[in-house]
Amino acid sequence: MIAIPSVTLNDGTAFPELGLGTYNLRGEEGIEAMVEAVGAGYRLLDTAVNYENEHEVGEAVRRSPVARDELIVTSKIPGRHHGFEQAIDSIQGSLGLLGLDRIDLQLIHWPNPSVGRYVDTWRGMIEARERGLVRSIGVSNFTEAMLTELIDATGVTPVVNQVELHPYFPQAALRAFHAEHGIRTESWSPLARRSELLTEQLLQELAVVHDVTPTQIVLRWHVQLGSTPIPKSSDPDRQRENADVFGFTLSDDHVAAISALERGRLWDGDPEIHEEM
Repeated sequence: MIAIPSVTLNDGTAFPELGLGTYNLRGEEGIEAMVEAVGAGYRLLDTAVNYENEHEVGEAVRRSPVARDELIVTSKIPGRHHGFEQAIDSIQGSLGLLGLDRIDLQLIHWPNPSVGRYVDTWRGMIEARERGLVRSIGVSNFTEAMLTELIDATGVTPVVNQVELHPYFPQAALRAFHAEHGIRTESWSPLARRSELLTEQLLQELAVVHDVTPTQIVLRWHVQLGSTPIPKSSDPDRQRENADVFGFTLSDDHVAAISALERGRLWDGDPEIHEEM
């Protein structure tokens, strides 16, 4: 079993430095893949209403070889559920599908700016936390201005902002804002899916130096940036490879060189249905 270290969120919760994305992990095969991941050392399972697999995630938790309190289950409120009461109803619906008595980390999946109700949604999440339906609350795909608006309107700072982040899109300014405000950065698409990232010469060379794979180099880069990546894999060997990034360290110069691969955002689909590859 691989020991994945944790950091402390701004509400005092221990949060793993690497987790498992569960997009498209469905049915019995999906459940078995998640149980395998927990057995390998994963303690963070990331789902969402829009992934349509909350039932499978809950079942994986029930079959887990570790105690429930050792696991962090994340879910997300979709744009169509924005609003104070709607947010609470969405969380209760997720709890029903998960079959759990609480969600450990609840996120707003994206700000849905054309509707403009993310502050009301945030207030609903604060209420859900006070009722004990969720333990920690955060957001996904929020900009600095939107985060500032939430904080100014409610006095409650999100514990996490989950965003597209990889060497082609390192998000330096947003990460600096997160660090200044005590918000943990979490990376979706940490390996820049559907790109040639893993064939980059720099990553290939560093993989040889450290006797690891280019994938492990990229995930270690995330860790050293202070971000929690959530790669998705249903393959047990790949799951273990992805998690085994805490036995080596990249130099500051190498971290900077990987960040210099920046090209810009790659994802051009619906930000509420992203694949954490």
